[in-house]
Amino acid sequence: QEQLVESGGGLVQAGGSLRLSCAASGFTFSHYGMGWFRQVPGKGREFVGCINWMGSNTEESDSMKGRCIISRDNAENIVYLQMNSLQPEDTAVYLCAKQRTAINYDCKSETSYDHWGQGTQVTVGS
Repeated sequence: QEQLVESGGGLVQAGGSLRLSCAASGFTFSHYGMGWFRQVPGKGREFVGCINWMGSNTEESDSMKGRCIISRDNAENIVYLQMNSLQPEDTAVYLCAKQRTAINYDCKSETSYDHWGQGTQVTVGS
């Protein structure tokens, strides 16, 4: 069965960096685009970024543009989210998700994804 497991979250001070990982299993990872979202209690999921099947195309949210890098290792079935210059407003649970397609089609929309991980908590102290 399809499984996505995030790791790498934690507590970091403002201005710091974190690299999140998402290990995938149960499907042919290299055939699908992947995405990262975040969620705070009481709010819906917010798009962070996405990457196509080959890693040749990425998109980032306006709030994260210039501060994050999304990459993937298709040999290891892992997608990464490198976040820099973190601020307290970046505090959230970060989730990775598997796209329905390979090509980042409408990847900012939750409906473009068919499987989600449980998430990893990122807390940014001021």
